[in-house]
Amino acid sequence: MKYLYIVDHFCPFPTSEYGGVWNVVAKDDEECFDLITEYDQEQYPQFYGNLRKNIQDARAYSLLDEVNSEVIEAFTT
Repeated sequence: MKYLYIVDHFCPFPTSEYGGVWNVVAKDDEECFDLITEYDQEQYPQFYGNLRKNIQDARAYSLLDEVNSEVIEAFTT
């Protein structure tokens, strides 16, 4: 089973004005983390410690249909 994660993303000013939201389809928290960091291409590795907690706290919705794991959309500033 896979889940749609809606993950808050926060980077303090001046790196980012507000942060953003990651929408990711993944099978578990670890795959979600891997997909985000791969997509991000390690632009903000100093915030990845917070990212794990944000993934654990994220809203996650189960998906009934089999879909590919991927970052669906990212909004970051």
